[in-house]
Amino acid sequence: MTSVHEDLLTIGAFAARARLSAKALRLYDRLGLLAPAYVDASSGYRYYRADQVERARTVALLRQLDMPLTRIAEVVGTGGAEAAALLAAYWADVEARVAGQRTLAEYLRGRLSGRSDEMYGKFAVETVDVPAQVVISESRHTLADELPTWIGASLGRLEAAARECGGVAGAPFVVYHAEVSMESDGPAEACVPVADEAAARAWVERHGRTREIRVRVEPAARLAYTRITKAQVAHPQILAAFEAVEEWMAREGLEMAASCREVYFADWAAAGAGDPVCDVAFPVR
Repeated sequence: MTSVHEDLLTIGAFAARARLSAKALRLYDRLGLLAPAYVDASSGYRYYRADQVERARTVALLRQLDMPLTRIAEVVGTGGAEAAALLAAYWADVEARVAGQRTLAEYLRGRLSGRSDEMYGKFAVETVDVPAQVVISESRHTLADELPTWIGASLGRLEAAARECGGVAGAPFVVYHAEVSMESDGPAEACVPVADEAAARAWVERHGRTREIRVRVEPAARLAYTRITKAQVAHPQILAAFEAVEEWMAREGLEMAASCREVYFADWAAAGAGDPVCDVAFPVR
């Protein structure tokens, strides 16, 4: 190493100062998170500047938070308030995920401990006959974590289109043609009833093909349903509502005649957590 590099630290000295192992430093280099200041071409020895210690320690701490490598790179690639804001945003996501997992664990604990009757008893199930409806719809394969955002965006697009098709003629709903979970991606179909079928078909002919929007007739059906609040729409609370309706159907000797659905009859933005907003429903025969 020439004299111009005499102010650099060997990987051993730098590791001691950063309170990390040489193995960790080589990993950070390989991952693109902390490159040596100089690598000797003949020996391959790595050398670091003293002012890289803070970055090395920060990377190590962020990895203890299970932060993905791409997000670590973003944090250490900025500084000050911006880096702190990136960390805050990441941790808010973690806390939201853990809160959801905590709720799911409580739900599963109830199922595993045989408290199903207690869980399902709070859902009152009724039936209603609904007429055939012309709907404008949009389908998508989606996992559970993407579902709420897609539902809101899709129904918003469809309601805007419906205003050019004679207006919205009924409560919007989402049909699950197959299971939507973190392992299964449906598909789900967002539907908005419209008043004018001819106008809807003409609108789709002009605009809908590129958006995978179509017009179809939803057949008349008898629905077994339970009404839930905005708070209960969240996963996994909504699973208990679906299972409560299924259990009631089994007791009543009814069979599912078509795909299950969520019917959104209230103004979602204006509703409070305890306000009824949605019917979890199964077409039955």
